Amino acid sequence: MQTGRPDWWADAVSHLSEDPLIGGIVEQYEGEGLSGRGEIFQTLVRSIVGQQISVKAADSVHARLEGACGVIDRESICGLTLEELSECGLSRSKSQYIQGIATSDTPLLPEGYEQMDDASIIKHLVGFKGVGPWTAEMMLIFSVMRPDILSLGDLGVVKGIRGLVPEAETNEQLEAVAEAWRPYRSAACWFLWRSLDPVPVEY
Repeated sequence: MQTGRPDWWADAVSHLSEDPLIGGIVEQYEGEGLSGRGEIFQTLVRSIVGQQISVKAADSVHARLEGACGVIDRESICGLTLEELSECGLSRSKSQYIQGIATSDTPLLPEGYEQMDDASIIKHLVGFKGVGPWTAEMMLIFSVMRPDILSLGDLGVVKGIRGLVPEAETNEQLEAVAEAWRPYRSAACWFLWRSLDPVPVEY
């Protein structure tokens, strides 16, 4: 699993910089980009923490969780009670989801996932309680480093596209706008997030 910039990032920047809609954003944040942690459990926990809350709020909760765990891994999560997880700012349900995944015997990624398509990996991930399509998409972008994920369940992505094309209201219209960004829509999502938030998004 990759750490740092994905090996396709330079090609993505080159492709997107030529687009009349998103090209200006790409140039504005030249030298910045998606960075992988190389560890999927941390990405999963951060994604669950970030469900339905702002980036700023998620960062605050995640920092408190790191303070309680030290290193966020299965062992450290299993060492905390649900009450201790909740004291970090997690809802009861999110605490249960994270603890349940930490104690699960099912691997987060199936054997041979490198050869699987995006939809098949998402299908596997949403089998974990607490992991929906959005969380699975964040894992594919930030951990598995798949280059062409368009997360229309993400409010920031939708807001970013509508900032470029205000008349894009339906998912079909949003997808049509993003069609020109293939095969690097993961990078397009990252640049849209970056344009909306002073802190680069990480999961």
